[in-house]
Amino acid sequence: MNWEFSMTNKVGGTKRQEYQRVFDRIRALIDGERDEIAVLATVAAELRLAFSHFHWVGFYRVVSPGLLKVGPYQGAHGCLTIPFDRGVCGRCARESCTQIVADVRQLPYHIACSATTLSEIVVPVRDARGEVRAVLDIDSDLPGAFDCVDQKALEALAAEISN
Repeated sequence: MNWEFSMTNKVGGTKRQEYQRVFDRIRALIDGERDEIAVLATVAAELRLAFSHFHWVGFYRVVSPGLLKVGPYQGAHGCLTIPFDRGVCGRCARESCTQIVADVRQLPYHIACSATTLSEIVVPVRDARGEVRAVLDIDSDLPGAFDCVDQKALEALAAEISN
């Protein structure tokens, strides 16, 4: 797997380096693994351990048309089921594009699975046909915790685990 992304920009260099380290660990752990749940569980655990400001990391899987179901994940409980027409995860699945929310309190359609979440990034995970098969959801207790460095890195990761 090649999760390389531009490392030349000095802005966010430390974050880029940490993403590269965690991607290397994930790559080593899932090498040869074909079970989707094992791969997703490993990714969630490694991301949660790597970044102290990630208080919830997990996947919502498409289980039927227009419906997401939680798991695997790391952190406190998550919402069990999310329709595509609700919340940030639903919007990500519906629109098939990354969602970054700097302050969830300002978003009327945000679903508060945790009262402490202040910011969130949700990245689509696609199947071989390009259809969304899951979303990677990461929450933080800090406002504005996610930026374009996170987006680029997590989209690269999602693309790799899609194959």
